[in-house]
Amino acid sequence: MKIIIAGAGEVGTFLTKMLSDGNHDIVVIDTNEEKLRMIESNFDVLTVKGSASSLKVLKDAQISKTDIFIAITELEEMNLTASILAKHLGAKLTVSRVNNHEYIEAESQQYFHTLGIDHLIYPEILGAREVVSLLRQSGNAKIYDFSEGKLSLVVLKLSDGASIVGKTLKQATAENPRYDYRAVAITRGGKTIIPTGDDIFLSGDMAYIISTPEGMSNLLNYTGKEQFQVNNIMILGGSRIGKKTAQELEKYINIKMLEIDSEKCESLAEELTKTLILNTNGRDIDVMIEEGIVKMDAFVAVTGNSETNILSCIYAQKLGVKKTIAEIENMDYIDLAENMGIHTIINKKRIAASRIFSFAMNYQKVDVQIEFLNGTDAEILDFIVHEGSKITTRRLKNLDFPEGAIIGGIIRGSKGFIATGNMRIEPDDHVIMFAKPQVVDLAASFFI
Repeated sequence: MKIIIAGAGEVGTFLTKMLSDGNHDIVVIDTNEEKLRMIESNFDVLTVKGSASSLKVLKDAQISKTDIFIAITELEEMNLTASILAKHLGAKLTVSRVNNHEYIEAESQQYFHTLGIDHLIYPEILGAREVVSLLRQSGNAKIYDFSEGKLSLVVLKLSDGASIVGKTLKQATAENPRYDYRAVAITRGGKTIIPTGDDIFLSGDMAYIISTPEGMSNLLNYTGKEQFQVNNIMILGGSRIGKKTAQELEKYINIKMLEIDSEKCESLAEELTKTLILNTNGRDIDVMIEEGIVKMDAFVAVTGNSETNILSCIYAQKLGVKKTIAEIENMDYIDLAENMGIHTIINKKRIAASRIFSFAMNYQKVDVQIEFLNGTDAEILDFIVHEGSKITTRRLKNLDFPEGAIIGGIIRGSKGFIATGNMRIEPDDHVIMFAKPQVVDLAASFFI
């Protein structure tokens, strides 16, 4: 496919990385020559210097031959204008980043669709949905649900006390006779391992495990993770992510929000009727203690400062908070924060890039939803199988499936199953796969 990405910021750079691993012809447009040089030095793509809303620049980038045009600059007006022009100049599919909540409402999206914009992306809303999903889960493991929990991917860091530590995958499987969960990947020392039967689980490993609902409780106990209900939350920062999170949860959970800006507090108090808004410096550990951090089940740091979010979560954990979530927008800090033990990290730019990547895959007639996972150079993919797909022609063990990809589970009708070699995929199944970026396109070819 020919793909044009307008915007060489962090979202554009990360998206370029994801897409450049496939067999795509990619052009990146930006006004910043230094950013373009950095992209050219790291990825095999073409760059064009200039404004994406310029007709000449779009024509120079061969917009008439473009399959997907993605506008993700920091300027909303630029993105919308560029996407409309791109569509009228021949781009087959257009995606635009926006910062206005009104635009993503169903009626507004239909209006933009008539103008030529196929998909709108609002990173802050995607980030808030991620936080809400995490807070609705019990325990301090990160869980991705598929088809309303018929299967789940559990991401957890193994501690010394976990029963699985020191055992091979083969031994761990033997101790799970019902076969209701399965490890699909391990990250260790910054490297992702697709485990074989002889790979040993070590303390400090980040394990990625597919589980059925029946296996979840046993899995968490086996890996030494505590289960608990989240009833009291403290949110540091009245950002758009913080506000949206509180709006979604304040009817069911006690929420206390700390915000240093007095004018923002007044605005938040008008919109959040059941959330306690406190105009105070929540970055101060003494203030956190005074406002009852030790009584909280979860702490969410979503200020505009990554360093503040990291440090406040570390303080919260030391004070006994069982679940911490930090928004980290500086991508250089993500691995550092993971190693420092913060329970969960969100990055709205990566979430947005993953959503856009899904649009690119779907354009190729592959029905898939994609999640990029922090802490690993891999994605989790949820494919819907169509009649005649290559994946349906043989049992899983007889398919020449690419190294670097593994099928963890299958959802058929109302039930999820852990994948085994003797299984045969059927049309309308959901197939949950864990794959490294460089093999995603090859693995996706089995579903065409």
